[in-house]
Amino acid sequence: MSVSLSEGKQTTATISLGGQTAEMPVLTGTLGPDVIDIRKLPAQLNVFTFDPGYGETASCTSKITFIDGDEGVLLHRGYPIAQLAEEATFEEVIYLLLNGELPTAEEYSTFTHTLTNHTLLHEQIRNFFNGFRRDAHPMAILCGTVGALSAFYPDANDIAVPANRDLAAMRLIAKLPTIAAWAYKYTQGEAFIYPRNDLNYAENFLSMMFGRQSEPYKMNPVLARAMNRILILHADHEQNASTSTVRLAGSTGANPFACIAAGIAALWGPAHGGANEAVLKMLAHIGKKENIPAFIEQVKDKNSGVKLMGFGHRVYKNFDPRAKIMQQTCHEVLSELGIKDDPLLDLAIELENIALNDSYFVQRKLYPNVDFYSGIILKAMGIPTSMFTVLFALARTTGWVSQWKEMIEEPGQRISRPRQLYIGETERNFVPLNKR
Repeated sequence: MSVSLSEGKQTTATISLGGQTAEMPVLTGTLGPDVIDIRKLPAQLNVFTFDPGYGETASCTSKITFIDGDEGVLLHRGYPIAQLAEEATFEEVIYLLLNGELPTAEEYSTFTHTLTNHTLLHEQIRNFFNGFRRDAHPMAILCGTVGALSAFYPDANDIAVPANRDLAAMRLIAKLPTIAAWAYKYTQGEAFIYPRNDLNYAENFLSMMFGRQSEPYKMNPVLARAMNRILILHADHEQNASTSTVRLAGSTGANPFACIAAGIAALWGPAHGGANEAVLKMLAHIGKKENIPAFIEQVKDKNSGVKLMGFGHRVYKNFDPRAKIMQQTCHEVLSELGIKDDPLLDLAIELENIALNDSYFVQRKLYPNVDFYSGIILKAMGIPTSMFTVLFALARTTGWVSQWKEMIEEPGQRISRPRQLYIGETERNFVPLNKR
């Protein structure tokens, strides 16, 4: 097979195979490389493409998030992630991802009021938590409870009505902090704390996580700002595994609560949402500073199987644009909390210094990524590792819902149906049991 590009009224790719040729359109986005539209390839040449993991395949068009891994660029609706994390509230980012533009002051006031008034859970949902074991993983509770929301809001099943889609989106984003915090409280055997209308999104989550009925929760503005940044930095990340799962489920016409529950299930996988937890496990394995040189040598030995968790990124080849903001936030939190003698945090800081200056890691661009710093921050804030992926899901729900709405509202949207390269047995005849 050979492929050549031609310039004309419309750019096309000529694909030649076995003496036959086919003209495929080349699509050009506002940013990023061109994409060959191969939808008619099977009909014209009786072949289709093979791309395990879909790493080189555009599965959809989208206006939400753009990533340039080589240049370390992450844009949400055109806005650089660093600007949003430094200057925006998470509520502004929610509005931006859902609607395409930043809100005016009036729109922001109306939006945050509506969002706040959807944070409460139906009282019968409290009974769901009692059905889980006390030692259940919070992700199991989150996944099950989010999926069950469709039983309380059946209007979400009629997604053809725009108002139903908007209401379901608001409910999902508003209720996730309450469900997440209650999942934690349940595993701790503590009383549930209800959301407060006088707190913003990040503050409400912290209040419901760490507040107690016996005394009012004292909000620390440094920790609240750190949580706001963590939520923004994890809000969306293009067509990753969990987002693709949400779109795949959504393409069937499933209700949005089921689709987001599917995304949560995909995120639960350690290869996706568990990276920051893996950082802490790595630090615990190292144990103390004196063991770092030996650990570094193991990392450099390709045959050791030891990996440096929280460094480098599959998508970003030079640097993770979220990491610098997270690094700054990490130092702010540690300074605010006065943490100077935590063994794991001391290890992390020492490991960071070595990796940033060791030529082996510098040459291979193994820089600390967002997961390295987020794990340290969350531990310092008192959030247990079992809640790390829950917090990730809490932030990413905004992206999932935005991607789901975009997909549902796309003209000509169709059910997802990947193909396969079959390598099993050819056709054969059935042999009765007594003759085998």
